[in-house]
Amino acid sequence: MSINENFLFLQGFLKNPKRVGSVIPSSRFLAAKMVQAVPWNEVKAVAELGSGTGAITRFIKTQATGSTKVLLFEMDKKMRNNLRIEYPDFACHSNACHLDKKMNEEGIGQLDCIISGLPFFNFTSEMRETLLHQIMKALKPGGMFVAYQYSLQMKKQLAEELIIEKIEFVPFNFPPAFVYICRKKGNASN
Repeated sequence: MSINENFLFLQGFLKNPKRVGSVIPSSRFLAAKMVQAVPWNEVKAVAELGSGTGAITRFIKTQATGSTKVLLFEMDKKMRNNLRIEYPDFACHSNACHLDKKMNEEGIGQLDCIISGLPFFNFTSEMRETLLHQIMKALKPGGMFVAYQYSLQMKKQLAEELIIEKIEFVPFNFPPAFVYICRKKGNASN
């Protein structure tokens, strides 16, 4: 993580603290925990929501195969432009509320996995509902949803839509975070 990336992230937070959930990017411990939960040999298409400066994207790149389609979503224009330069093989879009539309544009029917760094707690209930609807529509049956949050506030809402396989606590992050490892109900043969 470069000083430039930390500065870019802090700028994004100061400009829009509700959209950027922290003053610094995710730690390598958090990023590793998120990515190691995914069975990468089964992933043909994945989306990362709230890619920021690429703290988790870096780990995705080491795991995804050359044929894996990767969609990145980041609202902050400077961070998004930085992601496009750093990860030219990944499709980069601005708004995760348009996940389904962007998947169609990229020729992706359903996603095997969605990794989220979005600060759901900071969003309006309408925006949370929109995002969850998009996530559920995008994921294939049995697909994985891996998200981190700074509290357990989303547990009940996620459990309504997904099977929560486990929640892991990552103390080595600022602030410490909970990683939700979830699966969409149903299986690939449904």
